[in-house]
Amino acid sequence: MLVDSSPEQRADTAPAPPTRRAIRALGLLGSVAVLLLVALASVAIGAKELPLDQVWHGLFHDTGTYGDVVVDARLSRTVLGLLAGAALGLSGAVLQALTRNPLADPGLLGINAGASAAVVTAITFFGVSTLSGYVWFAFLGAAAVGALVWFLGGGRGATPVRLALAGTAISAALYGYLQAVMITDDAALNKVRFWTVGSLASANNATILQVLPFLAAGTLLALALARPLNAVAMGDDTARSLGADLGRTRALAMLAATVLCGAATAACGPIAFVGLMVPHVVRSFTGPDLRWILPYATVLSPVLLLGADVVGRIVARPSELQVGIVTALIGGPVFILLVRRRRTAHL
Repeated sequence: MLVDSSPEQRADTAPAPPTRRAIRALGLLGSVAVLLLVALASVAIGAKELPLDQVWHGLFHDTGTYGDVVVDARLSRTVLGLLAGAALGLSGAVLQALTRNPLADPGLLGINAGASAAVVTAITFFGVSTLSGYVWFAFLGAAAVGALVWFLGGGRGATPVRLALAGTAISAALYGYLQAVMITDDAALNKVRFWTVGSLASANNATILQVLPFLAAGTLLALALARPLNAVAMGDDTARSLGADLGRTRALAMLAATVLCGAATAACGPIAFVGLMVPHVVRSFTGPDLRWILPYATVLSPVLLLGADVVGRIVARPSELQVGIVTALIGGPVFILLVRRRRTAHL
């Protein structure tokens, strides 16, 4: 377990000087501008090439032509990418603060495994075959595992180490179950394998509306926890001396991360590394203050997710590469680099 609670980090969570705050604010505005550009690229660029005039026509004139249908599909895909990316980045930042582990991600506490196991169960044993049907199973599976990890980690007396150990153990058990079911049931394997890769290709308005309330509630809760999580990230003794309620803060942080990651995973499948990479990179130029990390992660995580989705559409034309594969190809080397940098820093 890697713990960040050095005096320099503690000092950096104090109110920043006006100049530094202004730079951070301008950086956040610049990040929003980049996000808008990537979102436009997500609508304009696809596995099927369309002239820009058709894209423009499809955005503002719905006449039922092929181009309009394609643009509508891309628009839904872009909106889902914006929502899911923000949710994954926020949940990763919250979990990194909660576990005091800068290399943590939503998979650390078993949330992705819970959602995946629930989808396999729904398809294999209940005959669910549509995204709108198993999205609820995925969300309930993520929520159930989040609650179980919280209970096994000690409830209100949970510690970062116990939460991580509980999540790792449950993840291993659930992935074993998932593989056993898919190996013995070819129909389940065929139906689940596309979802487990992680993709935005099946996005539609119904799915977006189903997960939107959960994503909105989780986002508001996560952003509201910035100050108490700053205290928790400094260590238990320091947090208590600052008057923080450790049990309450950890419970709400677990709830926020579970709701965010569960809803995103339910809609898109388990997408790796977004919740790991973006908060970690953001921390390198904002410092450990979650009042800045969380907004930056909310904006820049969709940039990564949508950017990876656009790349996946371009490199495999006329087919496409699922976004979960692209983020894994990017995230693997980045994760190794981050671990090596941390190891070098501790030598």
